[in-house]
This record gives sequence, structure tokens and C-alpha cells, in this order.
Amino acid sequence: MSTPDDRASQRIQSIEIDEQSLAAVSRDQEQERQVAIFDLLDGNYFEPAEAHGGPYDIKLSLIENRLAFDIVGPGYARRHLLSLSPFRGVIKDYFLICDSYYAAIRNSTPQQIEALDMGRRGLHNEGSNLLRERLEGKVKTDLDTARRLFTLICALHWRG
Repeated sequence: MSTPDDRASQRIQSIEIDEQSLAAVSRDQEQERQVAIFDLLDGNYFEPAEAHGGPYDIKLSLIENRLAFDIVGPGYARRHLLSLSPFRGVIKDYFLICDSYYAAIRNSTPQQIEALDMGRRGLHNEGSNLLRERLEGKVKTDLDTARRLFTLICALHWRG
């Protein structure tokens, strides 16, 4: 049975995104990525299967069109490769609505901005839930952690 201390150690303490996997991004996209990293490190739940407690250091990268999760913690080191195929449609739609949202912030009504933001959050939740499904049996996360990780996965796909 896990104790509150066990759950507190099941977290990400650092995250790195492979610089070679990143593309040039807009100021809005860079801001979103930085906020996701800050929020992720501020509070998260991340429990790899077969690990005996963290905290964990994570590196995200693209390897041969697959998402690589390199996870290192006390007595634990694993790489999980996830196919990106299931994410492609959600990521494409997410980029489209984000582009519309960023444009709307500059010259649309509050109602239009709110409608786009609701759509953006809906797609973000869809991507986050898909990530949790793809990590099933490998890593447990809560929804907020999965949302922030999904944002960072999108950062690997942003093309300026």
C-alpha cells in the first residue's frame, strides 16, 4: 500500500525537450511551451510501472517518427517509444485552432476568443486522454500532467 510520501515522490523533477527535435516556433508557441514546463514542474503526478519511487528526469524527443520518453529515476531507467500515428489528427486540429486563437486574440470579440478557447481546450483534453491511453501499463499520470505533456509533445511538431 502506498503512503502519501510515496505518491509525493511519484513526480517529474526535470524535463528536457531534445533541441534537435524542435522546430522554430512563434512567440505564442514558445510562451505556451514555457508555461507548460513551469506548470508541469510545479505540480505533477508521474508513476512509471515497475519503478520504486521518484522523482524522475524526463527527456522527450522524436526518433524515427516515434515519440521517445526517456525516464530516469532512483534505480530506474527506461525508454518508451510511442507511435505518433494516433496523435496526428488531434495535433493537426489543435494547431489549426491554436493559430485561429492566437489571431483572434489580436482582433476579435471576447465571444469569438472564448469560443475558440473552448474548442482549443476540448482538443487539448482529447490529446491528453489519448496520451494517457497510450501510456497505459507504462506510466500513470493525472489529467493535468497529461495535458502539460501533450503541450510539450505538440512542441515537437510545431513547424514555423
